[in-house]
Amino acid sequence: MGFWCPTTPLWELHPENYLLPCKAEDKVTQPPEDVFAAEGDTVTLDCTFETSSITPNLFWYKQEVNGFPKYILKRGSYGEDNAPEFHKDRFDAQVNKTSVPLKIQKLQLSDSAVYYCASSLQTD
Repeated sequence: MGFWCPTTPLWELHPENYLLPCKAEDKVTQPPEDVFAAEGDTVTLDCTFETSSITPNLFWYKQEVNGFPKYILKRGSYGEDNAPEFHKDRFDAQVNKTSVPLKIQKLQLSDSAVYYCASSLQTD
């Protein structure tokens, strides 16, 4: 069974929808600041995590104005996956010991959105 711990902004948006069990020692953090860049640029969005799991799975989501979060990609112990519309040549992430930064290349105007990092923790 896994636990999904959304980052703080999702809790603030709709806390009634995200009352899922999370272990106190499991934490995902994103810097609160906005990122500005020009079309064609490359940006890296930071996400750090703390977990007691030896097999965490980390996810990135994109939420456009008035929309629901859309799955971008997963990185973890059991492989990696990108949603079909988020090709790895533009949207990529590498899990480090305590972080999973999202790299977006060849920025397009349609990339303007709020991005969320989340974890799903494997438990016995």
